[in-house]
Amino acid sequence: MKRIFAALLCAGLLAAAPIGVARAELVLAMFERAGCSYCIRWKNEIGPIWPRTTEGAVAPLRPIDLDARLPGDIVLDRKPVFTPTFVLLRDGVEVARLEGYPGEDFFWGLIGEMLRKQPEWAEHGEKGGAEG
Repeated sequence: MKRIFAALLCAGLLAAAPIGVARAELVLAMFERAGCSYCIRWKNEIGPIWPRTTEGAVAPLRPIDLDARLPGDIVLDRKPVFTPTFVLLRDGVEVARLEGYPGEDFFWGLIGEMLRKQPEWAEHGEKGGAEG
């Protein structure tokens, strides 16, 4: 009886195991500073729609205070100086960067260029941006 139970338990655990390799987490970190006029502008123009765009689905936003200690789970090529600085992170490691906020019209193209190089972008197969 114990052998049957053990066999059923193992079969159940194997069936519940995820198939394939776990994907690395892709996040867009936004380094900001209190009172930064460009950060406020980004939050007003892009912030409300970011989660509803392809870009937001591919790389959810992670706001980080530039003046605070860098979180231990993040590895950057260099410390951000300008605000806002957008850093694309894969499992906490920098893969691309956009310094400053050039306005809504240029932002979508620049951030899209960073994201189109990532495998997650192709999986969404959408145009992206405010229209996507």
